[in-house]
Amino acid sequence: MISCFLRRSVNAYIGQVSKDLSNSTKFSTHRHSSVTFTTHFRITPNMSEKTVTLDNINPNIKSIDFALLGPMAIRAKEIENELTKGMKKPFTEVIKTHIGDCHAMGQKPLTFLRQVLTLCAYPVLMKDEGFPDDVKERARDILKFCGGGSVGSYSDSAGVEIIKKHIAQYIERRDGIPTNYLDIILSSGATQGIQNVLSLFKCSDKAKPSGVMIPIPQYPVYSATIAEYGMHPVSFLFYFFLLLCIVLN
Repeated sequence: MISCFLRRSVNAYIGQVSKDLSNSTKFSTHRHSSVTFTTHFRITPNMSEKTVTLDNINPNIKSIDFALLGPMAIRAKEIENELTKGMKKPFTEVIKTHIGDCHAMGQKPLTFLRQVLTLCAYPVLMKDEGFPDDVKERARDILKFCGGGSVGSYSDSAGVEIIKKHIAQYIERRDGIPTNYLDIILSSGATQGIQNVLSLFKCSDKAKPSGVMIPIPQYPVYSATIAEYGMHPVSFLFYFFLLLCIVLN
């Protein structure tokens, strides 16, 4: 009975596929268990050509200008590679001022954070006396809220509950206002967080796109995301605004 049911289901599915591709010119026979079915594929002259081109992609993507990857940053990387290979120049290093890459500039990472991450990723090290007790306690707390006690499991879409609770506690101490951890959504980084917020303003009205006020100079992901989402940047000079505030005060 089960075999007959499966056969009817497969035949119904294949029938729908055949209907969708009724204008095909090539046949292909497939066998699965005791079921034999034939599917049809339409062969067109352009089948071997790229289906995604600059002419048919989302036009908003082509208008994105991500300054972090501009010609100066690219040239800086080339110069770094040349210095590494021993090429002589009137300087010995490249100082990057276009991005806040603290570790690349020599800032030492916070030991506590890295130790907690290490224990979460490899709990066997909990027995290692080289890790402080507060680190082990934090790692245990996090793992308790992970499925199967593993950070490799899926978390809630809004983030791991215990981490959101810690964030809520921090906000309450810092700002002095009640904070509900259920109102907190974690992201994989600043870029995703910004994109999630800006996506709330996306609309299909091309005649009157949403305007988003951003400072100049600005974090490049703002202008890039605004362009990608088909919105309009409303720029203001941050330095001038800051200076005006200082003068008025």
